[in-house]
Amino acid sequence: MQRRMREEDRMDNAERSIWVTFSKEGVHMYPGADTDPKLATGDWDDVSFLGIPHRHIFHFRVRIEVFHNDRDIEFIQFKRWMERLYAQDVLQLDHKSCEMIADDLYKEIFAKYPGRFVEISVAEDNENGCSIFYPKS
Repeated sequence: MQRRMREEDRMDNAERSIWVTFSKEGVHMYPGADTDPKLATGDWDDVSFLGIPHRHIFHFRVRIEVFHNDRDIEFIQFKRWMERLYAQDVLQLDHKSCEMIADDLYKEIFAKYPGRFVEISVAEDNENGCSIFYPKS
């Protein structure tokens, strides 16, 4: 009986979250990559091409805290809302790093869903990217 109560307590105190994924085409660049000698090395590690606008498919994975198992945020609605932020030009991808894109998206999420932890991953072509964990406010 006592063991069962501890399991129930742990379940009651569990941190719950949902996550969604979506992707969006965008163009960005790394200003100065074509002139910075640390980046434009002229050798095997040269990334000077990043200084020129180039296309990516940005892949998002967004996790947000929910407070019960009936999901106080429906994940399909959450996903559609974020996609609309980009479709309606509330947010733009162009000429921003993955980290800047994540921070911009977090500001919108926080305004709509304050007081929750959020984790946002943004990847270029689902190959390289960032992951940022925003703790509860």
